[in-house]
Amino acid sequence: EIRNVLVLCTGNSARSILGEALFNLHGEGRVRAYSAGSKPKGVPHPGAFRLLTRKGIDTASFRSKSWDEFSGPDAPPIDLAITVCGNAAGEVCPVFLVSPLKAHWGLPDPADVDGSEAEVDAAFEETWRLLEMRVKAFMALDLAGIDKAQTQAALAEIGTMEGAA
Repeated sequence: EIRNVLVLCTGNSARSILGEALFNLHGEGRVRAYSAGSKPKGVPHPGAFRLLTRKGIDTASFRSKSWDEFSGPDAPPIDLAITVCGNAAGEVCPVFLVSPLKAHWGLPDPADVDGSEAEVDAAFEETWRLLEMRVKAFMALDLAGIDKAQTQAALAEIGTMEGAA
């Protein structure tokens, strides 16, 4: 059973923060999401906070943190680790070793967008849309009715949805 989801990328400032928010928003009490990075930037991207605020989500609990927090004895057990780095862009995705299920849902990094605040916000909105599509597809799975291999295959298929990087 998947209860705790860890959304990973390198900096833990944009995509993984949005993923954590979306899983907790759509998780319907079935899943609890966290996010982390292999090389955390230390602070979430202002564009991520602006988007969360526009969506009515309190940003107080979001912070950029190392995945080391999830490998210690006091860490919550992680049932599913999802990387959201863009392999196509040459990003190196972290590999989280202590999770029974892993998925790669690569997306372009909205934090890489240079431009006006409106252009940056549009990039974050698009990332939100693409991630929300994936999270909703995941939440629609009948996890009780499928085995680990079928779950792994479904997770991989979700990763290839529109916008995959």
